[in-house]
Amino acid sequence: MGLGLELAPCLCDTQEKVRYTILGSFGIGTECMPDKSVILLFIKAPVMGQVKSRLAAVIGKKAALELYKSFILDIVDTIKKTGHPFRICFYPPDAGAAVTSWLGRRWQFMPQQGNDLGQRMENAFTRCFSEGFERAVLIGSDLPDLTPSVLHEAITSLAENDVVIGPASDGGYYLIGFNKRTFMPRLFHGIPWSTETVFQETMAILRDSALTVHRAPQWNDVDTAEDLKALLKRNKDGRFDNSRTMTYLKKSTT
Repeated sequence: MGLGLELAPCLCDTQEKVRYTILGSFGIGTECMPDKSVILLFIKAPVMGQVKSRLAAVIGKKAALELYKSFILDIVDTIKKTGHPFRICFYPPDAGAAVTSWLGRRWQFMPQQGNDLGQRMENAFTRCFSEGFERAVLIGSDLPDLTPSVLHEAITSLAENDVVIGPASDGGYYLIGFNKRTFMPRLFHGIPWSTETVFQETMAILRDSALTVHRAPQWNDVDTAEDLKALLKRNKDGRFDNSRTMTYLKKSTT
């Protein structure tokens, strides 16, 4: 696809594991890759006024930005707990310097490439499969309380299924994943993104295919003030109560 990626092998702790340095149009990251699975986290660059617009209309642009940054940090912590390799896929594609100056350069980063969300997701899967990954799961950044078990289940389900998809409460989906051999780019074509029919229309395409589908648990995106209240309520005194997101919310509401 002309994405300018090189894989440079180097030494690792065991002969079975091969460490790669990923060289792209920007940034460098390394990791041991015995696991042929990868989790793709789609994020937007943390720029005030350009993230969480519906929340910003209620709580203000600065608060929405700080909350979004907390979301991402909590999700990264969750992904780390799965033990699977992951990539942070940022948008816009020229925001690499801003993202790495915030998150640091210890992770692997990849720009989102494409004219719309569907094209960007398709290109992310295509790139990872071309690099040798056998299974890939993609998630968004609007679900700060997602659990490691949900992500691990999504990855492991691809051992016996062709596709995994997780419905969101707003009619979209928060997670989608494929096996390399049964990747279906058609799922990203002609979908009315950011509408309440995204999951329904995607499932209609899957039902017409011969692919086996694992359905992950429904999860709640956090896009509105009502979503934020629900997040606070369902996580009070739970495992997520000490997260960055909950700490920020409790501090802001006192």
